[in-house]
Amino acid sequence: MSKSGRLTTHVLDTALGRPAHGLKIDLYRLEGDARHLIRTVHTNSDGRVDGPLMEGAGFATGTYELVFHAGDYFRSAGVKLPDPAFLELVPLRFGIADADSHYHVPLLLSPYGYSTYRGS
Repeated sequence: MSKSGRLTTHVLDTALGRPAHGLKIDLYRLEGDARHLIRTVHTNSDGRVDGPLMEGAGFATGTYELVFHAGDYFRSAGVKLPDPAFLELVPLRFGIADADSHYHVPLLLSPYGYSTYRGS
């Protein structure tokens, strides 16, 4: 039986009131103390990634981490940040318990705060 689950994300820039275009995201799988990079992507003009971050046979239960490169994104958008930036990187660690489900992990982001939830 093939797995139908997938992982998706999108990022909304709440400071500028628009999707976060061009934001770099790293996806890691965590195994004990080890952290394995699965892939690096950038958001499109809608603040989404073109296609799932993981799906099918590559989508497995376990602990994962998405690292959003917030500082680089805001600097490229012309936002003046302090040095060091308050939020240079935003790591979100989460678990996937059901490899047949859709896990959507959105991020609402500003230079000084963020929020996330499990979306649909």
